[in-house]
Amino acid sequence: MKDVKIAFTSSTGIVEAVRGINMTIYPGQSVAIVGESGSGKSTAAMSILGLLPGTGTVTDGQIIFDGEDITGLSDKQMQKYRGSEIGLVPQDPMSNLNPVWRIGTQVAESLKANNVVKGSEVGARVTELLEEAGLPDAERRAKQYPHEFSGGMRQRALIAVGLAARPKLLIADEPTSALDVTVQKRILDHLEGLTRDLGTAVLFITHDLGLAAERAEHLVVMHRGRIVESGPSLQILRNPQHPYTQRLVKAAPSLASSRIQSALAAGEQSAELVAKGDVQETEEVIRVENLTRIFDVRGSRGDKKSLRAVDDVSFTLRRGSTLALVGESGSGKSTAANMVLNLLEPSEGKVFYKGTDLSTLSGKELFEMRRKMQVVFQNPYGSLDPMYSIYKCIEEPLALHKVGTRKDREARVADLLDMVAMPRSAMRRFPNELSGGQRQRIAIARALALKPEVLVLDEAVSALDVLVQNQIIQLLAELQDELDLSYLFITHDLAVVRQIADEVVVMKQGAVVEQGTADEIFANPQQDYTRDLIESVPGLNIELGTGSQLGLTEDGGAGAGSTRV
Repeated sequence: MKDVKIAFTSSTGIVEAVRGINMTIYPGQSVAIVGESGSGKSTAAMSILGLLPGTGTVTDGQIIFDGEDITGLSDKQMQKYRGSEIGLVPQDPMSNLNPVWRIGTQVAESLKANNVVKGSEVGARVTELLEEAGLPDAERRAKQYPHEFSGGMRQRALIAVGLAARPKLLIADEPTSALDVTVQKRILDHLEGLTRDLGTAVLFITHDLGLAAERAEHLVVMHRGRIVESGPSLQILRNPQHPYTQRLVKAAPSLASSRIQSALAAGEQSAELVAKGDVQETEEVIRVENLTRIFDVRGSRGDKKSLRAVDDVSFTLRRGSTLALVGESGSGKSTAANMVLNLLEPSEGKVFYKGTDLSTLSGKELFEMRRKMQVVFQNPYGSLDPMYSIYKCIEEPLALHKVGTRKDREARVADLLDMVAMPRSAMRRFPNELSGGQRQRIAIARALALKPEVLVLDEAVSALDVLVQNQIIQLLAELQDELDLSYLFITHDLAVVRQIADEVVVMKQGAVVEQGTADEIFANPQQDYTRDLIESVPGLNIELGTGSQLGLTEDGGAGAGSTRV
């Protein structure tokens, strides 16, 4: 790419998304473009395929592929390159497969479109590709539909489609952002092996610096449409020159960064404080005893079967602390949380809130109880009503519980917006006008409206960029100190757990396999499963030196004269 500029035409004029970038990818090389949402990384990559969304056009510069200038080619001319020369693994495995076509049909389509194999051999080749992508029992799987696949399996199917025609370049757009760390590691290992064997060059697009450092030889950092830094991955990570790259390195939860070191140092200090504050330490807010939930499911032949989604789980959440429920998708952690919130009836076992058994409460008492326990959901896009203004979103729980007069509620909403560091002018806006991180702040403000004592955070930061994720985690820590909140944090991201949890409960297939303090679990995991989860965190073992070496000041910016180590 030579001096490539890309612009979009909007109702307010022309918006420059990519402002003159230069990038070279060599055969067989792996390159990662890193940056937060809106930095232009996906736009830059999609321009190579000629698949810019909406009004996007390349306004200047050249994109040269294998010696040919492909910048201004028509859609028809680009078909020669798409699939057969340049493959794509798109970001969201949930929405990028056609729900009414069998998986095998969708892989076969990419073979036929690119005339890769003779018609009679397509079926055998589809099975081969799915096996290659790491799907066991590929022949049977090819006959299934996307809804019968887990997220990781769908992502493998998309990799099979992307590599079907043996392209020279594969663009992988956030190929694992929606997946558990263990599944992510398996898929990336597999992709790495496949592309190495085929000699395919890979262009990764990701906001996870740890992942980029571990998987790509060369790193390109984008910020507001420009490349601010590029070079060998480890060199950039160990010695970031640009203040923005320094901020990204400092914020990346997956890196063995200064944050974990400072968390350990803080842990040693707080250990002394704990001795003074023992009384508060022992006060339990929620106690879960032998919780079990059984669902009736249909077997493959329509027989009735039962599934133990949660199997004899017990844990205690203490006041002012954070307990993390950790495990892969399907380990039962969200089901357990729903029972704590009384949104699901336990099949067996009990949930106590400050000694009160929740199953004994009447409807009216439960309604009162709701004020004390609130929830922040995973997806900030789906959990706010798009028809409500931000003011109405936050005010709704106050109105429901008949708190104060209209004027009191207005003042409370303004206070809550201050609390989550959002401007008061946001009240008049609607959710679709806000970014993901801003929506999540509103969801937290809404959860705090009734002054609860417990917040259940269900994957509350997994959909966010590292910088935004870091801000939200810091915000949650400040609010916890200020309001003495207790958090039940559900996540599959162990890097985040390391940063915020006091206690960790590890779940696998519905049962607790290990629990203890965060320090114990990370320093000395007893179970292979826990060890796998920890070791799968991308970039965890890349040593980056300390924050002072990175030239970072307290506020996360670059210190004066700190461009070189």
